[in-house]
Amino acid sequence: MRPGLEALHLPAWSGASGPSWGPRGRNAMAHLDSDTKEECLREDLKFYFMNPCEKYRARHQIPWKLGLQILKIVMVTTQLVRFGLSNQMVVAFKEENTVAFKHLFLKGYSGTDEDDYSYSVYTQEDAYESIFFAINQYHQLKNISLGTLGYGENEDNRTGLKVCKQHYKKGAMFPSNDTLNIDSDIEVDCVHLDLSKDPQDWKNLSFFRLEFYRLLEVEISFRLKGIDLQTIHSRELPDCYVFQNTITFDNKAHSGKIKIYFDSDAKIEECKDLNISGSIQKNTQYVLVFDAFVIVICLASLILCTRSIVLALRLRKRFLNFFLEKYKRRVCNTDQWEFINGWYVLVIISDLMTIIGSILKMEIKAKNLTNYDLCSILLGTSTLFVWVGVIRYLGYFQAYNVLILTMQASLPKVLRFCACAGMIYLGYTFCGWIVLGPYHDKFEDLNTVAECLFSLVNGDDMFATFAQIQQKSVLVWLFSRLYLYSFISLFIYMILSLFIALITDSYDTIKKYQQNGFPETDLQEFLKECSSKEKYQKESSAFLSCVCCLRRKGSDDHLTLVN
Repeated sequence: MRPGLEALHLPAWSGASGPSWGPRGRNAMAHLDSDTKEECLREDLKFYFMNPCEKYRARHQIPWKLGLQILKIVMVTTQLVRFGLSNQMVVAFKEENTVAFKHLFLKGYSGTDEDDYSYSVYTQEDAYESIFFAINQYHQLKNISLGTLGYGENEDNRTGLKVCKQHYKKGAMFPSNDTLNIDSDIEVDCVHLDLSKDPQDWKNLSFFRLEFYRLLEVEISFRLKGIDLQTIHSRELPDCYVFQNTITFDNKAHSGKIKIYFDSDAKIEECKDLNISGSIQKNTQYVLVFDAFVIVICLASLILCTRSIVLALRLRKRFLNFFLEKYKRRVCNTDQWEFINGWYVLVIISDLMTIIGSILKMEIKAKNLTNYDLCSILLGTSTLFVWVGVIRYLGYFQAYNVLILTMQASLPKVLRFCACAGMIYLGYTFCGWIVLGPYHDKFEDLNTVAECLFSLVNGDDMFATFAQIQQKSVLVWLFSRLYLYSFISLFIYMILSLFIALITDSYDTIKKYQQNGFPETDLQEFLKECSSKEKYQKESSAFLSCVCCLRRKGSDDHLTLVN
């Protein structure tokens, strides 16, 4: 018999009937098995809550996940920078073409938009000249344009201009007699102007005899195609663009001022026939290989983090069952949430977004897809989450951990406070919009009002907000002073100060806990208990070591809950 079993005075086997246990022996063995389970669970819990360095010292476990996260940060950031430089050329090409179109098709365009529209006209002659100027410029585009532009087909697969006008069905107006007789039903008439006709012939069409007193809108739409050649300098395949351009003459106000809007919607399409010599194809292949490697890295990180969460949930279940069996009560919610590592959830979300974004980027690079916006959102957000995840490793140092603990402690209180302050903010937003909207540019719509008030909370642009109010109504001017003074005083001196006080209070609490110790929960008290009871410490030490080693040998895979 082994020395360990002799020391425990365990009975010998008596034939095929198995061991002959006495009552005392059975109780001792059951108690010993309970202590063994408790000690193994305590060791697993202690190991789970260790940082990567402590885990390496305890079991020589290499922090694979830490190394993988560092590599992923470098790879994802490099990928984002390369994509950002490529996307920057796309944005520049679109914006520069929009500016060029305004100068080409808008008569007398100064280079600067008036408010939210390009420019305006005030006479019938100017309106006619602006319409026919755009038509003439479109007709001779290839002779005057500096860009790589060509004519595109409209929705009905026809090349040329589409001109539509909206007007009231019929009516008569005599302002001098205060007389108005009009049918409010709106008619829409359209005409297609192809390139085969002389632009001078278009002027004689009855369609262009406009009755301005019932005219609402004239819209000129056309498509142009272009190729972005600047990507070749970066050794990338060029993009082919379709520009849907719309010139709108807005006369809905009938105020004697027609606002002219120019809108250009650029879409990237796959080039039908690309034949480019040089090293561009090789460079594209290298980028695709790099993106594929990023996907592999993120996929490995995703698998490891998912595995860690699953194993943590198993350990949590073991602890809950043991605690309920031994102490006859449930573990508090705070201790249960300790097993759910929020950093792993953040990494999983980041990995999923990076994988999807990288696949889209590869398709864009191969010119099979053109959705730059979705790819930018996915890669940008995933990189944000990757860098935020670095905070987790800084939290192992006490000086940095104060910041993380303060954010965790103050977040619930800050959210509740913002919900209450948000009600007051919305009240001021609606009030400012309805009262000051007709008299102040910054209060014309709800979105602008919200942005203006947020600027005031941060102390920005205060004097301009006070000064720009129109003094047409003394009552509204007095109300604006009361409105602005009360809002600034309430939010800057009271609400903002309370907001800072909440965070400061959480910081002071965390500092006191670090000096005097944090309040102990059931989980922390369980981890601090003695490793085994004193009366069994000597007689069962050898047997406990044997059992724990045997169990861990068969289940180390699910105890390695990683860094």
